[in-house]
Amino acid sequence: MKFWAISRGDLDGFFGLMVDNLIQILVLTGLCVGLCGFPLKFVTAVVLPGAAVSLLVGNLFYAWQAYQLGKRSNRSDVTALPYGINTVSLFAFIFFVIFPTYQATGDYKQAWKVGLLVSFLSGLIEVLGAFIGVWIRKYTPRAALLSALAGIAITFISMDFLVRTFERPILAFLPLGIILLQYFGRVRFPFGVPGGLLSVIVGIGLAHISGWMGDPIIDPNAFLNGKENIGFYFPQFVLADLFSVLDYTNIKAYFSIILPMGIFNVIGSLQNVESAEASGDSFDTKSSLLVNGLGTIVGTFFGSPFPTTIYIGHPGWKGLGAKHGYSVLNGLFITIVSLFGFVGILQALIPIEAGMAIVLWIGIIIASQAFQATPKHHAPAVVVGLLPALSGWAVLLIQNVFFYLDGKLQTILAELGSKDSIHFFLSDIPPHFGFLPYALSGVIALSQGFLITSMVWAAIVVHLLDGEWNKAAIWSLVGAALSLVGWIHGYQLVGNSILNQFTELADPKFAIAYSLLATLFFLTKFLFDRKKEPDSY
Repeated sequence: MKFWAISRGDLDGFFGLMVDNLIQILVLTGLCVGLCGFPLKFVTAVVLPGAAVSLLVGNLFYAWQAYQLGKRSNRSDVTALPYGINTVSLFAFIFFVIFPTYQATGDYKQAWKVGLLVSFLSGLIEVLGAFIGVWIRKYTPRAALLSALAGIAITFISMDFLVRTFERPILAFLPLGIILLQYFGRVRFPFGVPGGLLSVIVGIGLAHISGWMGDPIIDPNAFLNGKENIGFYFPQFVLADLFSVLDYTNIKAYFSIILPMGIFNVIGSLQNVESAEASGDSFDTKSSLLVNGLGTIVGTFFGSPFPTTIYIGHPGWKGLGAKHGYSVLNGLFITIVSLFGFVGILQALIPIEAGMAIVLWIGIIIASQAFQATPKHHAPAVVVGLLPALSGWAVLLIQNVFFYLDGKLQTILAELGSKDSIHFFLSDIPPHFGFLPYALSGVIALSQGFLITSMVWAAIVVHLLDGEWNKAAIWSLVGAALSLVGWIHGYQLVGNSILNQFTELADPKFAIAYSLLATLFFLTKFLFDRKKEPDSY
């Protein structure tokens, strides 16, 4: 097979990954313009071309990596690692770096420069992580790595798009049915049309006639507005802008974002490499993580303040039959869209609803793999690893409700002509007040750093299932250390925002609790060292 060869599975994978990447681009454009004061022209001419450079470099490398693995192993079914803009980092950098800087200075360019600096330093951490990633992977149980991914797949991917599906069933059920028929029912459609392609085409058609069904989702003016930004925007080298804000004060102010997000990206990418190996594609950990970090750094050199990462979802794309070609297509497509200002037009032609069935299916496959690719008796550990992500998703819903209610309250007060300052804030709720069936403090604490929390608790349970009390105790001490510096469980409520506490020692109660847990396991080693047989579960 030649490097530029494209299979039918590659087309399916391309449409899924393309929709995912396109969503990230549309989201970051909306937030930069609507929240952070960026002119749309600046996003189109500077930010998106910078992101395109990063995405092209990464997608081509991971395609070449898969192609080389296929040649070495004499296989034609190797699937490239998916790659794109990091969703979690996108929101973190917008709400905790770029937007606060814009609020403080009123200068969108200053906010952009600070975003570049933070993204650059995050990329450096990812590069350093490439040299210790193998060690992390060696000593972390597979159930701990995969269950955290499964938690994200169930909540932030599957549930999100499943809710969207039931919001507009007439539009969404049919494309979803096509996906389920081909990839669960193994149905082949006439003329060999890929199920993913057919699903997107049907989704686009239904979206454009949604107005006839009384639920229009297409803005008739969107296409005309998108045409205004068409042009060629060559990437700009912005190294001087990046380092113009490189001073100790700025670094210290944003260190609580830089370090946790950098480590988060390393761990997330590491989990995705592990996920690929569980699917049968064993890629070199060091080079995979190294290019991941370099992609982020290159992006900042050309104007993008948003880190890129190895995406969740390799087993899903493999299930689609994608090989290395889907990654090549994705890199080229996103580059063309970004360099020629086509984002507005594509937003009008391909609404998110038209392609979400593929992404929903990907989430289902990822969650399934966590159970299928781990030892059968480790299934309880996988379940435990899912729970923190559920809390993270719940907190996001709660937070959005409070933002909405507070905004609604301000609108009502303005209409009444009131000059009183009254707000509806999360921070006004007492920590143990049970306005839910349980205290808000517990939900938020479990949600903070949930990706790492999932790993810690799943690893503890794996070692308990295997009767390895000392290892369970060591992972408990890891939880104690991480909670003490605020990487997990620590937070501070400011209005309706949930801020990380990494810049200072967090509430020690979790560190004490984890230490007590470690003591219990160490004592068990010496007093009740009776190992259970794994197959008893």
